[in-house]
Amino acid sequence: MSESVYKVIELVGTSTESWEKAARAAVERAGESLRDLRVAEVSELDMNLVDGKVQQYRAKVKVSFKYVDE
Repeated sequence: MSESVYKVIELVGTSTESWEKAARAAVERAGESLRDLRVAEVSELDMNLVDGKVQQYRAKVKVSFKYVDE
């Protein structure tokens, strides 16, 4: 059995609708340029407020992918 190594990066996704859509945006964007995504973990949720109203949901997401030496 061979060993594997995974790299973990942290991204922040945003949405005007929900935290779920913010997290999904981060993962989908990562998938456009990274290969072999394995796990995504939401590590923090917050919101941008303007005049006391929610303007944007933000999800900090840790994404791991298999590290391959090229």
